[in-house]
Amino acid sequence: MSRPQLSDAEWEFISPFLPVGEYGPYPENLRAHFEGVVWRFRNGAKWRELPERFGHWSTVYGRFRQWRDAGVFTAVFQGAIAEAAERGLV
Repeated sequence: MSRPQLSDAEWEFISPFLPVGEYGPYPENLRAHFEGVVWRFRNGAKWRELPERFGHWSTVYGRFRQWRDAGVFTAVFQGAIAEAAERGLV
């Protein structure tokens, strides 16, 4: 087993921002897919180079596109800024 891309605390913060539709994505795969997106951008790799432990590359890419188009990453960043402001960190 490889080390996770996110700590449990980071995942607990991010997971509420990820939409779960009536027919998927399946909640048990969300963390692996999100961590696949993180891995891909940390490493500058092509989508097809994504290790299988994150799911099939095309599935992870599809999730990334859905999240991007739904404004998930913007919402996560705004949530992080708001939390930092509440703690007096900004």
